[in-house]
Amino acid sequence: MDAAAIADRFNLGARPALSDGPVARGKQGAVWRLTTVDGRWAVKVPFRHEDEDALVPAAAFQEAAAAAGVPAPRIRRTTDGDLFAVVDETRLRVYEWVDLGDPDPLLDPELVGAAVAATHRVPGAEPAAPFTEPDRWYLDPVGAQRWDELITELAAADAPFAADLAALRDELVALESWLTPPAAPRACHRDLMADNVLPTAAGGVCVIDWENSGPADPAQELAVVLFEFGRTDPGRARALVAAYEDAGGPARLSGRGDFSMLIAQLGHITELSAADWLRPNDRSPSRPHAGAWIREALDDPHTRERLDALLEAISR
Repeated sequence: MDAAAIADRFNLGARPALSDGPVARGKQGAVWRLTTVDGRWAVKVPFRHEDEDALVPAAAFQEAAAAAGVPAPRIRRTTDGDLFAVVDETRLRVYEWVDLGDPDPLLDPELVGAAVAATHRVPGAEPAAPFTEPDRWYLDPVGAQRWDELITELAAADAPFAADLAALRDELVALESWLTPPAAPRACHRDLMADNVLPTAAGGVCVIDWENSGPADPAQELAVVLFEFGRTDPGRARALVAAYEDAGGPARLSGRGDFSMLIAQLGHITELSAADWLRPNDRSPSRPHAGAWIREALDDPHTRERLDALLEAISR
């Protein structure tokens, strides 16, 4: 990619220099670092075509969140006010650069709780406007029939994790009986896992990758964060929820249905990564890549016992 052309399209400053290769890679895209006299910038190239109009609400929410003090990278728009530009036949976006550390589920729970509270307090995000209806990805079960189909297909293909998924099948189906529709949807990030709530070099946290933002129940999102960062430590769980409430977070966890987003999201991620192993693609270009993705869910499962223990911990 032409660093000068990128800098020109996004008005980033003089003497641009682009990293030789991507400095980060996630499920949605790869990131290059661009340096100019005006600062450093993150140049993100998505793996799949993303419709500009479809991303306008998520971009508006991210911009509102950053303006309200949520620790999030600011979007850099083109000189025409667009999110995307095409440079050397590559479609890309630009954000301000933040020095980030590696994903860490043992990140300071008080920092995490405060950041999530700030996200849930963004002005103008209630009700869920400017978004449309909640995404079924965060609501619907995979279902017993689909789990059985996948397990049968994976066993026939000698997938190394087929037996582990089969052993977890009844637990996954039982968890889906907890699914409850969101009670009070509002704009949420909807992907607050450790990959997207990262430590910064300055000692804080930064919330990245807002493209999946949309309407959700903040209590159900808080439950995702509780599982991801509370782990199996009651003290961490209580510290996270206390920090969230002290920072003015509006959600309160009260029952198993609050884990609905977690159950649906992790169920669909497990389903998707298994399907990627069977049929590799741009998102998971090889079977080892897809296998590593599904192992995350199988090696650290969100069982009923574990989720009930988290609820008990925060109720004390």
